[in-house]
Amino acid sequence: MGVLMSKKQQVEKVQKATAVVSAFQAGVKDRQVVAKQAEPDAEESEGPAKPSANAEEKTTEEAEQEETDNSAGPSTSAQASASAKDECKVNQEAWSRLRDGKGVEPEDLDKSHQLTPPAFVRPKREADDDQPVEVELEKKEQPTGDEMCDVCEVWTADDLYPCRICTRVFHDGCLRELGYLRAEALQEMRDTAHTVTGWSCYYCDNLNLLLTEEEMYSLMETFKQCKIIPESCLVSDELLQYRHFASKQLFDKDLTDEQEEEVLAQFAALDPEKKGQIEWSDFLYYESLAVLRKLRSENSLVRLLTGKERDKARSVFLGLALDKDGVISRAECRQAQQSWFQKLNKDSQSCNVRLMGLCSPMNCGISHVGPICESSPASSGSERSNESRPVTWADFLKESAIYILAARPNSSAMHIRLPL
Repeated sequence: MGVLMSKKQQVEKVQKATAVVSAFQAGVKDRQVVAKQAEPDAEESEGPAKPSANAEEKTTEEAEQEETDNSAGPSTSAQASASAKDECKVNQEAWSRLRDGKGVEPEDLDKSHQLTPPAFVRPKREADDDQPVEVELEKKEQPTGDEMCDVCEVWTADDLYPCRICTRVFHDGCLRELGYLRAEALQEMRDTAHTVTGWSCYYCDNLNLLLTEEEMYSLMETFKQCKIIPESCLVSDELLQYRHFASKQLFDKDLTDEQEEEVLAQFAALDPEKKGQIEWSDFLYYESLAVLRKLRSENSLVRLLTGKERDKARSVFLGLALDKDGVISRAECRQAQQSWFQKLNKDSQSCNVRLMGLCSPMNCGISHVGPICESSPASSGSERSNESRPVTWADFLKESAIYILAARPNSSAMHIRLPL
């Protein structure tokens, strides 16, 4: 049992060491003052054997006491600016969590009983990142899931909940102690993790963790220029203002009325429950996908897929290529790309639901947002003329990679426009 609990013990040691260092840094001056005040009391308790014979020492002690009092004097002015400093600290913490890919609220991080959240390391692009990837069609990878909880490294059989994207497994109690999942999210995990729908862990659910340090810095600068506050919900006017700014920066012109309507359609797609605001995580995932599609090649996106995702793509492609000639039609390719989001559309979405476009003014111009069914007017013309063009397995995987990644989050919001 000592070996299985090694990671948990290390976490506890880190927490204790952090608490000791913080206490030392914050209270070293206070302890010095208390020690100096305690010395005269100790001398008095020893009796009248040592009267005030040494006047110089007394004068020195009084001078030191005055200096201590003077150093504590400016506390009034510090209290006056305390609220401003606290607000600045909260903002700095929010930007820091955004940079590190963490979306935990400050009050959740302050809970003393919680385990230390893991430090996320952003990926680095390799020299061959844009080179083609050889992924065999007939050979399934079938990755096996981990046997022990990713947090505490303890095996408890049926009490472990697997991620549908990666091979990690978790205890619900460990996730609760980490503070990453609230009560409703934990219940959703318990209900879906062992079903066909599946559940994405906090690593795979966060699409922002796919960005490199350089890509994340660029996105953060855009947020700062647009005065977007991290971890805050956005209303429709704020999203419109953000899109107007992005259009001004990239194209030196304002959005047209038609483009504003598209932004509102995007807002509706990010607010499926019609709360009148979009969650910060959904907005961040949408923008992260936009950055990936703008800066990454299709080969680079394929490299981001996990073994489970590639296996699912194989099953979908083979199911469509029934004649075994190794190719499918363009219409079948679009059908497959829409299939990744069936779990999101199973309750209320239909062919007439308007879905968001990934190509926003900040990346690749305004794209059409409209019905997704093949019979809609949007699917006519040049789009329909390419339906008969064959699509190979390699092309299918490259074209579908961005949609496979967009389907990772557990949220019911649509973070990408489905192909028409």
